[in-house]
Amino acid sequence: MTEAQRLSEQVALVTGASRGIGAVIARRLAVDGARVAVNYQASEEAARQVAQGITDVGGEAVVMSGDVSREEDADALVKSVIEQWGRIDILVNNAGITRDRLLLRMTPDDWDRVLEVNLRGAFLCTKYVMPHLIRRRQGRVVNISSVVGIGGNAGQANYAASKAGLIGFTKAVAREVASRNITVNALAPGFIDTGGMVDQMTEEARKTVLGRIPMERFGSADDVAEAVSFLCGPGAGYITGQVITIDGGMVG
Repeated sequence: MTEAQRLSEQVALVTGASRGIGAVIARRLAVDGARVAVNYQASEEAARQVAQGITDVGGEAVVMSGDVSREEDADALVKSVIEQWGRIDILVNNAGITRDRLLLRMTPDDWDRVLEVNLRGAFLCTKYVMPHLIRRRQGRVVNISSVVGIGGNAGQANYAASKAGLIGFTKAVAREVASRNITVNALAPGFIDTGGMVDQMTEEARKTVLGRIPMERFGSADDVAEAVSFLCGPGAGYITGQVITIDGGMVG
């Protein structure tokens, strides 16, 4: 079986796929042969560039807008995928935001919005995708959590809570649908260099963080996408309810 055949004829929905880890995941699933719905909430042009990059190399992708934290948007997003391709096989709940502040300075809106996008969004998308997976008695759900949801991080109480909640959500839903040949797993990336937080660190902060990582390097979006590819492929059919850390050994 060649790489291009692993997910041949399958359809994947990747939320928050206009940039960063989500964009790389979308491209990797397309390389594996899947048709990919590239979801975005605000960055339409960036999402179109991701989809164009997929079609340029012979893949098939469409761009679909939607705020996954809104029930009507999540419902419409899944319906659009079904209308486009008649099926859905893979859901990657990647959409997420941060609003970092120390607890005493964190506003209720900071708390609510992060939980809405990161946790409620995954709940809604999974809820509306699941009937289609159950009907076909097969499917893959991969939730992008974080090592912060395992170990915590100062200034990220809202983000840590959302990512820890996503782990509990993963384990519960995995038990509900395992008998239908549907797997539900979570990935917990550590410090991933996607041109965002890592780039904004001072040199001293970078050295401190690298000192906590046994592999002595930051991760890449490709490291995460490779794990998603594996969990969505035929070799991971007996793996469900698991949390896989992608952190160079930092947490465990």
